[in-house]
Amino acid sequence: MVQDRKSEVIAHPSALRALSFFSGAMGLDIGLEQAGITTLLACEFDKASRRTITANKPELGLIGDITRYSSEDILAYAGTEDVDIIVGGPPCQAFSTAGKRRGFEDARGNVFLKYLQIVSDILPRYVVIENVRGLLSSSIGVEIDDEVFREMPVGFAETKGATLFYVKKRLEYMGYRVSFNLYNSANFGSPQIRERVVIIGTLEDLPVPYLAPTHAEHPTNGLQPWLTFREAISGIPAGQKTFTPYAEKRLKYVSLLGPGQNWRDLPEELQKEAMGQSYYLGGGKTGFYRRLAWDRPAPTLVTAPAMPATNLAHPEENRPLSVEEYKRVQEFPDEWVICGNIAEQYRQIGNAVPVSLGRAIGRTIVSHHKRELLVDHAVSEFSRYKNTSDKAWANDFQKRAKLNSSNEQRAQMELIF
Repeated sequence: MVQDRKSEVIAHPSALRALSFFSGAMGLDIGLEQAGITTLLACEFDKASRRTITANKPELGLIGDITRYSSEDILAYAGTEDVDIIVGGPPCQAFSTAGKRRGFEDARGNVFLKYLQIVSDILPRYVVIENVRGLLSSSIGVEIDDEVFREMPVGFAETKGATLFYVKKRLEYMGYRVSFNLYNSANFGSPQIRERVVIIGTLEDLPVPYLAPTHAEHPTNGLQPWLTFREAISGIPAGQKTFTPYAEKRLKYVSLLGPGQNWRDLPEELQKEAMGQSYYLGGGKTGFYRRLAWDRPAPTLVTAPAMPATNLAHPEENRPLSVEEYKRVQEFPDEWVICGNIAEQYRQIGNAVPVSLGRAIGRTIVSHHKRELLVDHAVSEFSRYKNTSDKAWANDFQKRAKLNSSNEQRAQMELIF
């Protein structure tokens, strides 16, 4: 069992100092470190992830369940009261488009509220929240007894997007200027198409601009092309293949597919046989019997690549991606130790923030702190979805919130927005 411990990290005097929450395998923190930010404390409840943190960063302060610590406790474990950045990706299942999106009604959503309370108590210069695309459209699901919620009109919590609007307003009440967008990690040098909402708040006069892309699917203006799966796994020793093998029944169908194919590319007479009852379900079902393409970024890594609906098979070999390939796609250094059994290793890596996205966040914050000239980029450079930037999203949310409201409630909303 890994015990809590106080930080022994010595930060460079000029470095920004960060506290990390919901740290997992520390993909975000590696990226921040590459941008010149020093992490003093990790907060992680999961046992295997705590072992991973200890194996790689034994000098780092470490605490467990976020709900068990006061802000005073946290600062004591961090070894400082001068905190520049608080970063974290609260558990995303409560907001995922794959679930019911119950927002804060889900117990995992409640640790999000605890995270916001810690930010309010410590008031770092910057706060970062990373989460899934579903946060853009998640309703709250439960009443919250605080000054922000009490100002909201009746029925507000049931509006799609109410969770994000609440988070935005809560940060603004603390004095933060808030910007956010939905980013595809492939546009920042990750060999993976992974879309995540990144919220950045600052106590400075000007909000933090959108992250500057470095790559594009069809590059122009000096951007580089997307990195591919082939490039990501280049150089992995042939003997390093840690994976959970497929059952014989699954192998029968996977072996018939080529790079970039899925169940729809099976012979027609085998599609229903392979899919069973799932054949008749709605949705694209592209995760079934899916092989990666060599010359494209990987799809979003999942926590279990051998499951029926979330299959991530090697482009040619009849197996799921290995743990070593997972690490490369998420950009963990080869020497970074991931502890636990195979299922725990897959889960930790699959849940991580791609290192390149973490580095882009870190570079943007460092540049903003230095008051370097930064340019906001066109929304089209980030995601395939519309109305994902803070301003466009807020306008869209306001329209949705007013649709089913009375005239009195609409007048109240005008004051809130």
